[in-house]
Amino acid sequence: MKKIFISLMMVLGLGLLSSCDMDKKPFGSIDETTAIRHLEDLGRFRTGVYTALRGMNAGGWVTNQDLQMDEFHGLVSNGNRVGTFSNGLLNSSDRDIESMFAGCYSRIATANYLIEKANELEATGAYEGQNLATLKRYKAEGCFLRAYCYFFLADHFSQSYTKVEDPTLEGTGAMIVTKYDPTGDITKYPKRSSLEATYTRIENDLEEAYNGLKAFEEVDPSNVAPNAAYLSSYAVAAMQARVALVKGDYETALNKANEVIDCGTYNLATIEELSNLWTNDESNEVIFRCFMSNVEGLVSTGAAYTASTAMNSADYIPTFSTLMLFADGDVRFDRYFTPWRLDIEGSLYGAYVFLKYPGNPALRTTGENNYVNMPKPFRLAEMFLVAAEAATHVDGANPSEYLNELRKNRIEGYEDASYPANTVMNEIMLERQCELLGEGFRMSDLRRWGLGFQRTESHAENPALDNVTVLAGRAMKYEKDDYRFTWPIPKTEMDSNPNLKGQQNPGY
Repeated sequence: MKKIFISLMMVLGLGLLSSCDMDKKPFGSIDETTAIRHLEDLGRFRTGVYTALRGMNAGGWVTNQDLQMDEFHGLVSNGNRVGTFSNGLLNSSDRDIESMFAGCYSRIATANYLIEKANELEATGAYEGQNLATLKRYKAEGCFLRAYCYFFLADHFSQSYTKVEDPTLEGTGAMIVTKYDPTGDITKYPKRSSLEATYTRIENDLEEAYNGLKAFEEVDPSNVAPNAAYLSSYAVAAMQARVALVKGDYETALNKANEVIDCGTYNLATIEELSNLWTNDESNEVIFRCFMSNVEGLVSTGAAYTASTAMNSADYIPTFSTLMLFADGDVRFDRYFTPWRLDIEGSLYGAYVFLKYPGNPALRTTGENNYVNMPKPFRLAEMFLVAAEAATHVDGANPSEYLNELRKNRIEGYEDASYPANTVMNEIMLERQCELLGEGFRMSDLRRWGLGFQRTESHAENPALDNVTVLAGRAMKYEKDDYRFTWPIPKTEMDSNPNLKGQQNPGY
């Protein structure tokens, strides 16, 4: 806390589509009318898988749900950017929500098309050896993308699996589409499935992705490495661990997290390496990193918080309670927050700005910072947190060992502790908040834990900031069962698909 006051004293969203996007062509240079007749064709088309994953791990896909929760305040100078989320005004006509919902189904169409074409090529019997392994790799990547999209839908547009009264109830999950079949026949548009069926689809796709990539790695293991630009079986295992934790399948979550932790390929970034991890996007703890270059594929995540390159403007700043999460010696504080002198409506205010995404110098297109960093969807740190939480539910497992290993790589002078069973979960929740701040996990975590929140209204680090935070969201409060923890099915979708009648989420 002392550091907070001293430092401040030193400075005064994809286009809309409807009906599951079944009328849209999938991403890639080849459309549905161009036959994929060879493995090389499929290889070029599968580039769309990585374009899709990159898009879903940057910008509003990451920041919107975090700004909706308890960790950030909007400033009156932000032009109401992301205001719908921050101020609790969610509705079924919101364009960002429409865009993300539609974007998931657009990407699912891509995956379905790729999987079908891979199956057709495999059925010819023309491929064997490394070519067959490569073919199965491409199919595995398509299965992964489909699972990734359905999990986003389940974790945002359906109620939490661990809290829903009956996950087998029809109309509680996603609209499951596994065949690329463009049609204008509205009678063929799907209904929402059960949440159980949605998770079964996710788990089956991830299992196929895992097996396909494992088989490929027996032929070519070169992609099993930190900072990989392509999916590996360990990236899939990390996703399986994440999904299992959200579902409450703790033994699977622990086993899959341990598979990644124990493989020896990845290592937690040390205290000295954290800056390189977040600035230059390089670290041995990064399991999969979405490729970007300064000539294409640039989507800024950091710009949601920093509104200028002059270091004098911000859209959202951390609440005081967010600043207070970090213990003395926790190097993440200085890594995530920087005191700036903000010009807000003509007056200057000392404030901490969230700079976890400070901009990779190699990704700048001009001399100015564009606050672009490569997305890092899977890091080893998350696996330690998954394992720690899952271990609290598995007999004989020790959550403290995972917590200790992570903390000694984040907190100077940290000494191992044996956390009592009645308090260890509080420590894990705190550590998830500290480590994963601003990475899009907060809403999912609160849903899973069945917790509400109330934003800390005042800024004790600089009380003058109380006058320039957006009033509508200043003391935002959600009870644990607030309907806004689940996003609405977009109105455009409800209107265009008659089979969704009566299947809107509660509260909308």
